[in-house]
Amino acid sequence: MDLFRSRLDQIIDMSHALVILADRIDWSSFEGAFGPLYFEKRGRPGLPIRLLVGLTYLSHLHDLSDEGVVELWLENPYWQYFCGFDHLQHEFPLHPSSLVRWRRRIGDAGMEFLLRQTLQTARRMKVLKERDLAKVNVDTTVQEKAIRYPTDARSYHRMRDVLVKTARREGIDLRQTYERVGKRALLMQGRYSHARQMKRANRETQRLKTQLGCVYRDIQRKLPVEASEELRDLLALAQRLLQQQRQDKDKLYRIHEPDVECISKGKAHKKYEFGCKVGVVTTSIGNWAVGALAFHGNPYDGHTLTPALGQVQRLLEKLPETAYCDMGYRGHGYAGETEIEIVDRKRKQRTRAEKKWRRRRAAIEPVIGHLKEEHRLNRNRLKGKEGDRINVIMAACGWNLRKLLQVLLCLLLKWLKSALGGEKAPLIPFPVG
Repeated sequence: MDLFRSRLDQIIDMSHALVILADRIDWSSFEGAFGPLYFEKRGRPGLPIRLLVGLTYLSHLHDLSDEGVVELWLENPYWQYFCGFDHLQHEFPLHPSSLVRWRRRIGDAGMEFLLRQTLQTARRMKVLKERDLAKVNVDTTVQEKAIRYPTDARSYHRMRDVLVKTARREGIDLRQTYERVGKRALLMQGRYSHARQMKRANRETQRLKTQLGCVYRDIQRKLPVEASEELRDLLALAQRLLQQQRQDKDKLYRIHEPDVECISKGKAHKKYEFGCKVGVVTTSIGNWAVGALAFHGNPYDGHTLTPALGQVQRLLEKLPETAYCDMGYRGHGYAGETEIEIVDRKRKQRTRAEKKWRRRRAAIEPVIGHLKEEHRLNRNRLKGKEGDRINVIMAACGWNLRKLLQVLLCLLLKWLKSALGGEKAPLIPFPVG
């Protein structure tokens, strides 16, 4: 029946920037990279790899969730062409959960391949030149997790609630669940805290902790030998939550995200951020994202320099000549071939070119702002440490794709202006329809 249907290339504007970008990306490379992850004649046939890659690109390009990008894909013929379809589709291409399973299948190494292809596309279009890769800027920021602000009272209440529900599924008959009185204690703790009656609020917090301890010990006494691994993991988290003190390190802040870390960056508007530290590397010329890596354990900024430049070498197959960093990278201990320049506030005798490149280090700050506000780096909704690594890499992919679309749009506007004005049209290395 497709013989009697109109093709997408006969309906849409072939000079659209997204159409041109779709024709410039080497989609066959994804087939060669991710094809070995699938097995023939086993289970349900796999979805088209170009569809999965295209939806992943579009979700971080336009700051959309898995559900949102699938819904808008059905309404946008340009997105369908970008994902490799020849005819207009009227049904959802997949369930949003398929994107979750696909991310788990390829992992953060596969996401690095997606980031590498954005840079390769920019190289083929000659908007990213080799001389632009000689100097890079390096900086770190915090990728916050999509969790509520953690408090002891809420953590105790939530841990007790999860333990009770899991024990019921396991068939364990508890002596007391504290569901009614626990909910009231959490309510009163919040009211007392709002009224600045801290002694009463601390009393309710201690009551919630006591209730959690009673449920925890009751399950420990009645724990069967064939108990599930889920219940045993929850008991370990409950023990960790009960034993931690105010000044401890590596505290448990969220039950469903035990790897969340508390990071203080000295910001006036936000004293603490809960997530993980990420390192971003951009080119000094053009601000292309050539590195994005998540670090756990809240390392010192200088200790993130070696793995960050190692990722740049994997993506570009070469090391930059010079990397410009801020004062937080003093004592980095990097021993590679790249020259590290620490940009300080001292006015020393330097050449005009040196001063220029040092001033350019600050250009990475607005890039980080765009990654957070427009490409899903501000609140990471992916689970676990692997989700942290995947989200920051895909945010960098969305930034590079946005730059490619902006370059295409500017060149198309110049072409149109010259054509209407009768001037000689500029030569561009791709078709415009």
